[in-house]
Amino acid sequence: MSTEKRSGARVVPVLAGALVVGGVLLRRRTRRSAPPSTRLADTDDLLRTPDLVPRTVDVVTDDGARLRVLEYGDPDATPIVLSHGWTCSADFWAPQINDLADKYRVVVYDQRGHGRSEVGTRPLDPDVLGDDLAAVLAATVRPGAPAVIAGHSMGGISVMSWASRYPTQVRERAKGILLADTASDSLVRETTVVPLPPGVPQVPARLAASVMGSALPLPATRLSTRALRYATMGTRSTPAQVAFCERVVRDCAPRTRGMWGAVLTTVEIRDAVTNIDVPTVVVVGTEDRLTPPVQSRRLAEQLDRANVLDELIELPGVGHMASVEAIAEFDAALVRLADR
Repeated sequence: MSTEKRSGARVVPVLAGALVVGGVLLRRRTRRSAPPSTRLADTDDLLRTPDLVPRTVDVVTDDGARLRVLEYGDPDATPIVLSHGWTCSADFWAPQINDLADKYRVVVYDQRGHGRSEVGTRPLDPDVLGDDLAAVLAATVRPGAPAVIAGHSMGGISVMSWASRYPTQVRERAKGILLADTASDSLVRETTVVPLPPGVPQVPARLAASVMGSALPLPATRLSTRALRYATMGTRSTPAQVAFCERVVRDCAPRTRGMWGAVLTTVEIRDAVTNIDVPTVVVVGTEDRLTPPVQSRRLAEQLDRANVLDELIELPGVGHMASVEAIAEFDAALVRLADR
């Protein structure tokens, strides 16, 4: 038996239960934790279904896929466009809608194949994510009124891919960017979800692709809830936050989870950030196991070298779901970019 097969056999029980669910100082711009704004309440109440009735925006991609795009708040207010991560949907942004739509125009959408957005006919890859975001921005961001554009996890890859493919649009469409719990490469190689046995430096690539690409249904058990919390959330998370994230992830179609999961194992868009030329905030939880802080720090280094890093925010006790686990700090960063 090959070394990879032997190590894979030892890793797979832990990986199957966790992975499918879903240091430098930078010129004094690093914060261990952003102080919450006095107007933001980091409470479980913000996890509720938004009371506001959204406006539906009709967006059809070049290959005919219809994307579900929703706008909340004053149509003339500063727009904040939010791009969610793998196995989530526009519903993931309920805390930000509830907290910010009284002052800003909050735009959310279902990534292709997620929620109520169609999967279309294009082969799935990071280019598709960037093109879909470009279509959403074209439909929701008016000339002369740029938006804050934020992406979480796979949504961050969407933002970076968009910047790579549409460099002239970055200043036209964005007044600021926020990249949360994301990476431009090495998603599988550097994950710390799986406690690897001695002699196994990283999760075998073929094994990771097989597991992340699985379309098996997720069981609803106490064990699976514990696995989701371990894989995606930190010690600071509350039971309500865990339940919220579990509900959103379980709503994802297994086929969608598998298709996009396979794509994420091979993402390599490291040079995409070179086209970002607007103030950019990088946010990561110190207990993020899916996209650990080393990846956010590497992104921040690149942005800092380009002199566009606004700040790197590391949130103690927070896992992969920063926008849910640390609503006040996350939203305060969005507000600072929107009010520049």
